[in-house]
Amino acid sequence: MEQDGSYDVIVVGAGSAGSALASRLTEDPKLRVLLLEAGAASHPLSPVPMSFAFLMNHPTANWNYRSTPEEGTANRVIPVPRGRLVGGSSSINGLVYVRGQPIDYDSWAQFGNRGWSYEDVLPVFRRMENYEHGADDWRTQGGPLHVCEAYDRSPIYDALQEAGDKLGIPRNKDYNGASQEGIVRTQTTIRDGKRFSAAVAYLKPARGRPNLNIVSDAHATRLLFDGTRCVGVAYERHGREVEARAGREVVVSTGAVATPQLLELSGIGRPEVLSQHGIAVRHAMPGVGENLRDHINARIIWRLKTRGLSYNDRIVGLGRIWEGLKYIATRRGFLAIPSAPLLGFLKTRPDLECPDIQMHVLPYVIKDAFKRTLQPWPGMTLTCYQLRPESLGSIHIKSADPKAHPDIRFNFLSDPIDRRTMVDGLKLIRRLANAGPLDPFIDQEVDPGPGVTDDDGLLDSIRNTANTAFHPIGTCRMAPGPNGVVDDRLRVHGLLGLRIADASIMPTMVSGNTNAASIMIGEKAAEMIRQDLRAPA
Repeated sequence: MEQDGSYDVIVVGAGSAGSALASRLTEDPKLRVLLLEAGAASHPLSPVPMSFAFLMNHPTANWNYRSTPEEGTANRVIPVPRGRLVGGSSSINGLVYVRGQPIDYDSWAQFGNRGWSYEDVLPVFRRMENYEHGADDWRTQGGPLHVCEAYDRSPIYDALQEAGDKLGIPRNKDYNGASQEGIVRTQTTIRDGKRFSAAVAYLKPARGRPNLNIVSDAHATRLLFDGTRCVGVAYERHGREVEARAGREVVVSTGAVATPQLLELSGIGRPEVLSQHGIAVRHAMPGVGENLRDHINARIIWRLKTRGLSYNDRIVGLGRIWEGLKYIATRRGFLAIPSAPLLGFLKTRPDLECPDIQMHVLPYVIKDAFKRTLQPWPGMTLTCYQLRPESLGSIHIKSADPKAHPDIRFNFLSDPIDRRTMVDGLKLIRRLANAGPLDPFIDQEVDPGPGVTDDDGLLDSIRNTANTAFHPIGTCRMAPGPNGVVDDRLRVHGLLGLRIADASIMPTMVSGNTNAASIMIGEKAAEMIRQDLRAPA
């Protein structure tokens, strides 16, 4: 077994959380940090914002996981894309920046996770971002992560905001500020027309530090232990087996899919799962791989009668060349937009205290959700998902082979609250489209179609067409007690020298896209690790 030296801290996974964590740790020149990433160092298309469409199935940039078919989603195999590059999913995602609502983090604290209330995490969000549009009590400038409003403008967006006015939905200048509710311009991790991933924000400035070693194409195969203390990581790189040792801590940051897999491969998890695959139980933990949540994303599609408003008819033929030249010259246009340039954080019932669904406005229609090919006719897509889903799934190994993909079971729509909210969400976005301001632009509803109006029909449409919104969380839940995996300082219960810092530790879903919260977790983990390493033994 080849040896890869000795470090103070090893971070496994250079995704959104891991990149922030490694960068912040190495601000202390006394800490020697190894950052391992199973994927490639980069991909030439990644800097282009619209690359999320091209990299959705790319085998070198994407893990291309697949869910196990389930009755609740019409026994379909649902693709589960996750980033396979330095920067993780922030290097291939749709670039939408959402912190969530204060109630999300206050709930975490209420579950017994001290230090994770909104009051606790707000300073971390402020520290990490450079908000292009100014500073106030909620936002700040000068942090490593650049955030700005989407550049794209369209009469469709204006009409939807007017429709919101008619339905009593507020306009909101900053949904990451005092209130989330409203139809809003998307905030996005783009700067000067280029993707501002966690790799760009955190690792690019840190690469010259002598105390940081970044190793890509390094697939972690198991954690190494001396008794109950984690002392290192074994990984495979270019066909060679390598061991790296950590004198102080190992932090797993491989995400909600791969983190429970690595723990189970190392003998940490549910004994019945481990024994099934011939893995000796090192540390029984029933919570590993459980508590999976994700957003199930449903849609309504309209055909437009006004040409030129949809990218479907703006990037055909010579238009495709024009959009490419436009991007090269101005860093604007189709290639510079996030996945949804306009969002809505909406209440399906007026008596709710805060929004319960998120709407995404796409100025185009795609034929295939994962091949990302466009329809030949002009159209608009509105999607929505329930912000805080209740349905719980699981992720567990299917094999002792570290390169075999795990068994992903979302269990979508199993909770009646989720079914009710998703149906009501589709009804609400349909009411927005039919409120009047969009009448000059809309020709007809195409899918599910104007004849599908009853609850059963809408639910059936969701079961047959909705996909994940790419936000898996919770599979190594932060919680006290036997069902928790990490404590409120992200230390794995019952083991020494091992922490987890990624979306897998989220006890519940944050209200929106999860990339911002994942980076916050990496930032907060670095802060806690440095505090603990300075504390007397």
